[in-house]
Amino acid sequence: MRILLVEDDNNLRAFLRKAFREEGYTVDQAAAGDEGLTAALDTAYDCVVLDLMLPGMDGFQVVRHLREHGCHTAVLMLTARGELTDKVKGLEGGADDYLTKPFDLAELLARVQALLRRAQFKREDSALRVGLLRLDVTARAVAVGDRSIELSPREFALLEFLMRNAGRTMSRSRIAEAVWNYQFDSGTNVVDVYINYLRKKLGEIRDGTEIRTVRGVGYRLEGP
Repeated sequence: MRILLVEDDNNLRAFLRKAFREEGYTVDQAAAGDEGLTAALDTAYDCVVLDLMLPGMDGFQVVRHLREHGCHTAVLMLTARGELTDKVKGLEGGADDYLTKPFDLAELLARVQALLRRAQFKREDSALRVGLLRLDVTARAVAVGDRSIELSPREFALLEFLMRNAGRTMSRSRIAEAVWNYQFDSGTNVVDVYINYLRKKLGEIRDGTEIRTVRGVGYRLEGP
């Protein structure tokens, strides 16, 4: 599971990052609202832990822009302000949960776990589709039209990531971090190798759906 932590307090951010990692999560971090927004739109996160009071763009603005751009990642908002009106504003603006500082770490972890379980259920309750290409997360099945495709676990994870970000160019580093869970080494061609594996197994899709190479950047899954 991958979490984006957006918090401008360096000490708190370091503490929470360590706590999330000890729970087995992969954690990316940002110290400003605009930085967090860019990261959340560029990467398929499972949850965003978002501070309300941030430099440049506050948490209300960040979550509003996320929803306006069609990003439905679960958002847990953190704030030192506990007034009811702030909580209502955050939830009505698109946040999924709200926790007031100071908070107990165990409660924060429990709330994040609850959001992740809910998000996982929503994802697994429906199949992904891009043109004739279909991927069923629950059944671990892939098909092009009426033709079933057998994929390895890593190929499946790569295709799922591309389908969740269909129409968006994903850099090699983003793909490596999401699918292999490690920092991208510019000296390796593992992403390119697995893209070629996928292309060969998917074959030519009649409606024009394809994994397109964006030279110097990465790859983009395009529908018809």
